[in-house]
Amino acid sequence: MRTYQLTIAGLSRELPIIPLNEELSIASFVLLGDTELASTGAKALAQMIQSDFDYFVTAEAKGIPLVQCIAQEFNHSKYYVARKSIKAYMKDPLCITVNSITTQKSQQLILDGRDVRELKGKKVILIDDVISTGESLSALKQLVEKAGAHVVDQLALLAEGDACKRNDIKYLAKLPLFPTH
Repeated sequence: MRTYQLTIAGLSRELPIIPLNEELSIASFVLLGDTELASTGAKALAQMIQSDFDYFVTAEAKGIPLVQCIAQEFNHSKYYVARKSIKAYMKDPLCITVNSITTQKSQQLILDGRDVRELKGKKVILIDDVISTGESLSALKQLVEKAGAHVVDQLALLAEGDACKRNDIKYLAKLPLFPTH
């Protein structure tokens, strides 16, 4: 199996290169379960934050350990997670549809109505593990803006492919795309 050696925030990880289709492969980065990388990456990202903000927001699921660690860096007792399905506890959920390169299908991002009310008028920073096409981040931004929040910054551990050229995001390292053959 082909692999890619990633170094991020002083830590190295060997990532398997997996095909998405006949032409494109990616280095598969999974933050879930990597406490050291989530904590170290959060510390490095926290140093990049210059904006005044009220809350952090991420999308389910791989950004959750990162947003947890960043919130702890700022002694924030609360952050918000846009879920991928409506849960029984949700009242008046706010939904948006997103297409992601890693899921290769449409999915929803949802905020509970209570979260919507709490985010209204607040300044938020969006957090993600990897930004590739930017579709997930764009949908998350649309969702929180629809909730009445103002996005003041967008951060990720990694920018993949053309996302590296964006000037509206901050990230720690670049992740290249690979030909399948």
